[in-house]
Amino acid sequence: MIPRILVIAGSDSGGGAGIQADIKTITMLGGYAATAVTAVTVQNTLGVAAIHGIPPAIVEGQIRAVLDDIGADAIKIGMLGDAATIEAVARGLEGVSVPIVLDPVMVAKGGASLLQDDAVDRLVRLLVPRATLLTPNVPELELLSGSDVTDEADMLLAAQELLAAGPGAVLAKGGHLEGEMVVDWLVTRNGQQRFETPRIITRHTHGTGCTLSSAIAAGLAAGLPLAVAIERARSYLLSALAAAPGLGQGHGPLGHGFALP
Repeated sequence: MIPRILVIAGSDSGGGAGIQADIKTITMLGGYAATAVTAVTVQNTLGVAAIHGIPPAIVEGQIRAVLDDIGADAIKIGMLGDAATIEAVARGLEGVSVPIVLDPVMVAKGGASLLQDDAVDRLVRLLVPRATLLTPNVPELELLSGSDVTDEADMLLAAQELLAAGPGAVLAKGGHLEGEMVVDWLVTRNGQQRFETPRIITRHTHGTGCTLSSAIAAGLAAGLPLAVAIERARSYLLSALAAAPGLGQGHGPLGHGFALP
């Protein structure tokens, strides 16, 4: 059966991130994407102009409708927005035992806040412990751990601190750090693994976090070991960055449909 991935995230009207990037990525990697939309954003490559949250009961209803009928082999969680939505997602996932990839989306590429301040505690308490993998970037690492992250050593230490919050593993993403190489660290209770790829210099980076987390979820849904799923996802992301079509005046979208799976 085709790997089934339920994506719980917000919609990006520009098509570069969020649900749109998730569906493109999962499809390219041979999976079937179902969705529970948490918010509708008004955005393009220049930034986010407005956010309209979906009622929490509808978010929970979408999750249950998909799981009760189609089912899921893995779940990817992205933008949640507020505490009430986080609680609704937690209720919707009660009893679910498939791998969960949690991308703690907090700030958009252009700087707009995508998670209310009072929701961070709820995220850490209700969803982080359920995650098979948590995938924070450097700003998210700092917000969640309360530590400054200025180099690779800081990133690794913050990831180890976050592991104490209960997730099965943490993939600390180093794209925000300077350097010719992009380094990510996978931290588990059994050890750690370093991933490194050359940095592609481009302004077309909108949706990189969504793409990577969905690609990992697609790999886990297909039965790949975690490290292998991460390696394949990073390779796909690199290919999608290189294939960016050059759309928009700001942070443009990746070339999801032109990248090698």
